[in-house]
Amino acid sequence: MFNFKTKHLSDEVLNHWIASADDFNFSPQEFYARIEKHLEAKKVPGLEISRMEYAEGGLLSANRVYLRLIRERLAFDICAAPFGTRYFFTHRTVYSPAKFGLIQAMVVLMLCAVLIGIFIRLLGFLLGGLAFAAVAVTVGVIFSMAGDKGFPDVDALLLNLPGLGPLYERFFRKETYYRHDTRLMFLDTIPHIVQAEADEITAAKGVKLVREYQTSPILGELYKPVRKGKLVEE
Repeated sequence: MFNFKTKHLSDEVLNHWIASADDFNFSPQEFYARIEKHLEAKKVPGLEISRMEYAEGGLLSANRVYLRLIRERLAFDICAAPFGTRYFFTHRTVYSPAKFGLIQAMVVLMLCAVLIGIFIRLLGFLLGGLAFAAVAVTVGVIFSMAGDKGFPDVDALLLNLPGLGPLYERFFRKETYYRHDTRLMFLDTIPHIVQAEADEITAAKGVKLVREYQTSPILGELYKPVRKGKLVEE
């Protein structure tokens, strides 16, 4: 089952890699499955994997399936697809900043109001208020433990909670050397896997894979190639 998604306006593409091959074809789904199998062996902590359908153009255009890999606020959108008699492999590094505006604040306030109403109705004003306070303290403790102890799965879940995710990130989740280092490891690991798989698949059929802009790009300054070995930083 696929999810439909369009690029959010606040998403920022940090890096874009593309390679192509002539007179070549391969199943995109098989390519994605190979990457997923490789990632299972790597055991990347806090990683979420999904298949996304992005529109190729406007509202009525066809959709193209991408493999999306998410960890914290960083994601990789990976695609393999034919282009006439040619074929391309590509991945984009996408940063999705935390959003805590009016809508998110309203979600949190509405949730609190609903909980208070339920507790008061069931337990009365005094006990209901105490029960809500106990729940709020418990949530705060869970947020603090997830932020401080580094539980990757719980941390990933909390980051994606509507309304509460940005609240957790802003007030409970500490930025550390280790978080920064593992973020850079994620940014290095995924491109290595994708590019190695593309190399292996094309080499097996005796086809030359042309890496990003071995020939001069038509778009010039708009898409500058990233020097090999350079890490993407936030």
